[in-house]
Amino acid sequence: MTKILYNKFDKKLISTLPTVAFEGKIMVVVSEAEAQKAVSYLLSQPMLGVDTETRPSFKRGWQYKVSLLQVSAEDYCFLFRLNHLGLSPSIIRLLEDTTTPKIGLSWHDDLLGLHKLGSFNAGNFIDLQNHVKEIGIEDLSLQKLYANMFSQKISKRQQLSNWERDILDDKQKLYAATDAWACLQLYKELIRLEETNDYELRTVSEDDTTQQETTSSNE
Repeated sequence: MTKILYNKFDKKLISTLPTVAFEGKIMVVVSEAEAQKAVSYLLSQPMLGVDTETRPSFKRGWQYKVSLLQVSAEDYCFLFRLNHLGLSPSIIRLLEDTTTPKIGLSWHDDLLGLHKLGSFNAGNFIDLQNHVKEIGIEDLSLQKLYANMFSQKISKRQQLSNWERDILDDKQKLYAATDAWACLQLYKELIRLEETNDYELRTVSEDDTTQQETTSSNE
């Protein structure tokens, strides 16, 4: 069945969609010994999803450093607590790897934040924002992209939580893992659609959402 995609996805429609979340195993990494094992596993995978989290600042002119680097394979996601680890040797090995593709969203901004923690040469990273433009999608947020591609909603409730707290709670862990895993799923689906051409792109204007809502509710 041909997949219907839109150049712009109606934000109001997202709240009506079923919620999706990572269902694999989530492991929090706080030591270099743990990081060594995690990175060795991750670099044995065919491709990875990546994202970062930073403690939000509600004070003008103040910005915290990147707190968390989440890296997901298909069934395992590792949460590297950079506020404990910093750019340890294993983290640098992961970031500089040129073999395993690592899929992120707006990854240029994430790299800028990571470079504030230390020096490294970025390896094999792919930014979804560049890739979706190739098939005519204009929306660039993870939530809109996932809704457009899979008709499912990614919750963003934990986005502004404290990522430097002593112990991350289960909701934070699931949020972080889901974002990284979702990048991986989006890239795999984009590759499939580009190979099969099994999609139809519908162009809608900002105020023309009737057709979009009707189509989505019937799928």
